[in-house]
Amino acid sequence: MCGIIARIGRGDATETLLSGLENLEYRGYDSAGIAVQNGSGVKVHKTTGEVDDLKSTLDARPSGNIGIGHTRWSTHGPPTDENAHPHTDTAGDVAVVHNGVIDNYDALRAELRERGHEFESDTDTEVIPHLIDEYRQESEDTELAVRKAIDTLEGSYAIAAIVDGEERVYAARKGSPLVLGLDEEEWFLASDVPAFLDHTDEVIYLEDGDLVVLEPDAYRITNVAGEPVERSVDTVDWDPEDAGKGEYDHYMQKEIHCQPTALSNTIEGRVEDGTVAFDDLESGSFADVDCVQFVACGTSFHASMYGAQLLRAAAVPTEVIRASEYEAAAGPVDEATLVVAVTQSGETADTLDAVRTAAGRGARTLAMTNVVGSTAAREADDAIYIRAGPEVGVAATKTYSSQAVTLALLTHRLAEDVPDATPADDAEAMLEALEDLPRHVETVLETSQARALAWEVMDNQSYFFIGNGFGHSVALEGALKFKEITYEHAEGFASGELKHGPLALVTEESPIFAVYTGGDDEKTKTNAIEAQSRGAPIVAVGPDDHPLVDVADAHLCVPETHPVWAGLLANVQLQLVSYYAAKLLDRPIDKPRNLAKSVTVE
Repeated sequence: MCGIIARIGRGDATETLLSGLENLEYRGYDSAGIAVQNGSGVKVHKTTGEVDDLKSTLDARPSGNIGIGHTRWSTHGPPTDENAHPHTDTAGDVAVVHNGVIDNYDALRAELRERGHEFESDTDTEVIPHLIDEYRQESEDTELAVRKAIDTLEGSYAIAAIVDGEERVYAARKGSPLVLGLDEEEWFLASDVPAFLDHTDEVIYLEDGDLVVLEPDAYRITNVAGEPVERSVDTVDWDPEDAGKGEYDHYMQKEIHCQPTALSNTIEGRVEDGTVAFDDLESGSFADVDCVQFVACGTSFHASMYGAQLLRAAAVPTEVIRASEYEAAAGPVDEATLVVAVTQSGETADTLDAVRTAAGRGARTLAMTNVVGSTAAREADDAIYIRAGPEVGVAATKTYSSQAVTLALLTHRLAEDVPDATPADDAEAMLEALEDLPRHVETVLETSQARALAWEVMDNQSYFFIGNGFGHSVALEGALKFKEITYEHAEGFASGELKHGPLALVTEESPIFAVYTGGDDEKTKTNAIEAQSRGAPIVAVGPDDHPLVDVADAHLCVPETHPVWAGLLANVQLQLVSYYAAKLLDRPIDKPRNLAKSVTVE
């Protein structure tokens, strides 16, 4: 779960590598490093800390037209200078950056040590340059040596390597994302498109088993055996400005405020005359589906709860399963089961494993993702895109809203297609209200009192979030956001569960955020009042016209709308509370400790 970049072409590579790493820091920021090759050796510069720390150590920028870079999220070994990438062989002729986990590195390290190789780090990655060096000594053919090294590895990897004296970059992928960027004067390789989006929007999404050789004016893609492989060139429709902070202090702040635009893009062209349409999914596409399973992690799991509630209301048997538990928890699966994988990046390791397990059991699979060409989109039988644009902040914001809306639209389509389903009586009203959702989010952003409330609720012991129905998943998501970026203790509960244990934790230093939607909110009201009687301050989060507002200590208001969408408006208020609280506490909002944006390792 790291970010890698490689560049070859005309001009100097260093600035491109550094800016690319800055754009990849959401994937890891424990350490950073680059290696540049200019015909007079491979120059490696790396350090613990963020890319800015790396920049500050470069008294003189290394010069060369070929280079690789890495920003790390630690898996094997703590974040130290020695464990930072790139790693080299003993002589320093081969430099490698790697995202993934090498399962058999212990055995490989022992074998290589017996042959005289010396290791300086605790990482699994360091065996790779030593393997390449070992095989180069046998054949003096670097490409063959890379193939042999790759064939020796077990586990997951996206790898880029450079070698002293060679105008080439070697790369391969298995189980970790890697994309090739094509420009007229330079080629790029990276874990994700934002690394080079300032330079080109022409990309090739590499697949497992691909090995790439880049030269200044050409590239070749083969399999590990050396046989040529054809991959299509795609155009990314993201604007480079979407990947920057612009006028905002943090990416998270920008992405919260981008939600009206993101939601407009999510909805565009998908609702017409009371019907829902998705590209490449004709009416009746789900007529052979008997039941639905949503698989997801973290924020995507909470969005999946939204969709599942709508499907259950339409009498479609539905489960929401944490992707990491899918193999054990899935229950019966067959060809009439639709497994919907919800993943922002399309590269989440646990979710991909769940999709593969489901497909192996005969299920139909559908990926709901933000990234065209991602592994989930390629491997699933069908794909639907949430169209939220790039999200750089580690804590998901606009992608949650876009996922929930896309899932709501999908459930409407499923209710129309699945035999014996009974679409909700108010489905037409729900779709009509959806048209106003981007404008309503804009209203929340313009009128929110979240900044002032953040001042009031600081310096408490715990923060509890409760909700029922659609408010339940919002409460869970609100608590997750709060704990992610403030580092304060926060928990979310179904409203009725507060008195079944968690109430023992409630004191006057335990603010309760009570999310209500105008739907089934009675349990939220009664449990909030019960907590208030124990001294807890109550923050009501929902529309004005609700009895809870009259008894709450504070109120974060959202516009009147359909209950399905009121929860998403409440979620925007909770995002703002988390953001301003974290800002008051001077937390690293875009890069919370120990977390990375895309969890691509198990």
